[in-house]
Amino acid sequence: MSLVNVQGKPVRESQVVMTQLVLPTHTNNFDCVFGGIMMSWIDIAAAIAAQRHSNKNVVTASIDSLSFIASVYKGWVVNLKSSVNFVSKTSMEVGVRVDAENPRTNEHFHTASAYLTFVALDSNHRPTAIPKLITENDEDKRRFIEAQKRRAMRLELRNNLKV
Repeated sequence: MSLVNVQGKPVRESQVVMTQLVLPTHTNNFDCVFGGIMMSWIDIAAAIAAQRHSNKNVVTASIDSLSFIASVYKGWVVNLKSSVNFVSKTSMEVGVRVDAENPRTNEHFHTASAYLTFVALDSNHRPTAIPKLITENDEDKRRFIEAQKRRAMRLELRNNLKV
């Protein structure tokens, strides 16, 4: 077992910044990005962070709290920032913030935010243990505590649906 697996991995080591240019194929008849395209970009940015943290293949278990805040238009640049917020034994929550920039005006907009849960898989496609999350600053700790609360709510909802 490597030292990283014993001690865990800091949040900063798995953070992702991903940039997309909005092309005509990404837009609807209003020249805005399709919501499904944005969801795909969010899922990819989050999956990369989850893979970096776990050093495993990962699958998306859930997407919750996806909020579209502002429209993004053809020709704009989209910046997605993802970060692992919380880790349990085999799963982790990843938060993604999406900002867009209008290159003609240099204005920047917060356009979407989401929380996703990923499960790490072993070579037999079964859930597998992942490194603990090391929180190094107040922001990391705040995100960890908030993610822990969201996880408790997700588990409670899942248990209530089984009844």
